[in-house]
Formats: sequence, C-alpha cells, structure tokens
Amino acid sequence: MTWDPAATALLDLLPQVGRGPRRGGIFALWLTLRVTQDLLLEPPPPERAQRRRVQALERRLSSLTMPPPLRRALSAATSQLRDPSPDTAAQVLSQLVAPARETGGAEAGEAIALAARQARKRVSG
Repeated sequence: MTWDPAATALLDLLPQVGRGPRRGGIFALWLTLRVTQDLLLEPPPPERAQRRRVQALERRLSSLTMPPPLRRALSAATSQLRDPSPDTAAQVLSQLVAPARETGGAEAGEAIALAARQARKRVSG
C-alpha cells in the first residue's frame, strides 16, 4: 500500500518531535487526514462505514494529548466529517492548515495544505 505524500510527511515528522502535546497533535492530524481522505475514494465508502470511522476517530482523539487550538479544530473537523462528501473533505482539510501550522510547525501545516490542494483538485475535476 502506498500512501500519499501528505500522510507520509506527517508520519515522517513523528520521530522528529519529542513526546508530548506536539507529537500527539501530529498523530491526531494524521488520523484525521486518513479518515478525511477516504471521502475522496471512488467509489466512496458506504455511509455507515464512514460514520463508524468518524466515531472511532472521535474516541481516539479524545485520549490524545494535544495543544488546545488543535483540539478545538479537530473537534470541529470531526463534526463536519459526519456529512460524508468529497466537498466536506476539501473543506475540513483547508480549515486544518492554520491550526496544524501553529501547533505542529511549518512542516505539519504544509502537509495538510498539500492534502487540501489534492482534495480540491479531486473535487473540482
């Protein structure tokens, strides 16, 4: 299985950061990215499966330590992901760029920005 560059970039950041909220935040971004990107698949996953993935994501995110701004952004993102559509995926990723950059650093922000650009490209054409 090959992962896209955005997911790989986030995974590459994990060993570079020490333990603590920043590491938890980058892992949380990676988890959210994976669930969000599934909305862009052709054919999309069944709505019931996506709903279960979002619930599992919420449970996992609740146990991670991360900076408060990112926690708020991811909470909003998971709420939006309950509406499973490619447009939602692009919107969620775009809204995560600034919090990712603020809490995870420039590399994390750029990884999410890349994923957002890819999502907008898939949605528009």
